[in-house]
Amino acid sequence: MRRFFLDANVIFTAAHNPDGNGRALFRLAAEQQLELVVSRYALEEAARNIAVKFPECVAEFNSLIPSLLLVTEPSQAEIRLATARRLPNKDVPILAAAIAARASALVTGDRRDFGHLYGMTIEGVAVLTPAEAVAKALNSRVAK
Repeated sequence: MRRFFLDANVIFTAAHNPDGNGRALFRLAAEQQLELVVSRYALEEAARNIAVKFPECVAEFNSLIPSLLLVTEPSQAEIRLATARRLPNKDVPILAAAIAARASALVTGDRRDFGHLYGMTIEGVAVLTPAEAVAKALNSRVAK
């Protein structure tokens, strides 16, 4: 089973856009096609943002949480690995947690901060856009 670490922006978008790729990942996870994981840091960021920007979607956001596996926070070694990738300080814990979780992919829509890493694999973690993650999950389903 593929393990996809979701950045806060993917969860945020899934909560307010039922037709987007973020929500598609949750549907695929419900079909047992993949495991969605998140760190407390990313989940708290997503919760703050949904409460401020789309308060009417807080209930929908809360309904997505049981689909997520909360992983432990990264070690200092994993933080150092992520720091070496020229990320803003606020994004280092995201990549570090994906590495710590041994995720097959980090799914993020943050092109500004993660765009230079799209298509790369870092410590076994492929950095993917939500659209690429959906395509990868669907391709692995067809291959089975």
